[in-house]
Amino acid sequence: MPLVSVIAIVAIVAAVVGQNQAAIAKSGLLIFLIVVAHNGLGLLIGYWFAKLFRLSPPKQKAISIEVGMQNSGLGAALATAHFSPLAAVPSALFSVWHNISGPIVATYFRKQANHQTANDKTIST
Repeated sequence: MPLVSVIAIVAIVAAVVGQNQAAIAKSGLLIFLIVVAHNGLGLLIGYWFAKLFRLSPPKQKAISIEVGMQNSGLGAALATAHFSPLAAVPSALFSVWHNISGPIVATYFRKQANHQTANDKTIST
């Protein structure tokens, strides 16, 4: 199913971008900056709240990713259906951006865990 979901998201993003080329060209940078800030804050706030509630590090990371990676495909489809295609532009840009930021954050978390594991092995020997 991951392949089907990727194809569906790409189709939704392509449709939204295709219908709104002029609007994206005019205000694309501002929308992109807001999307990046929204995503970054979601990742950070999810992590901080999980840490605040003293959840385990794996749960902190999972909540961070869950909060930061919202369902942008659904947002784009709902915005187009209930408002206008222009209302779907932020969700479409978020679809692209979170597919960049998500792997970056996951890689950072993995390297952090590997580093912690290496330190634990060094301390125990």
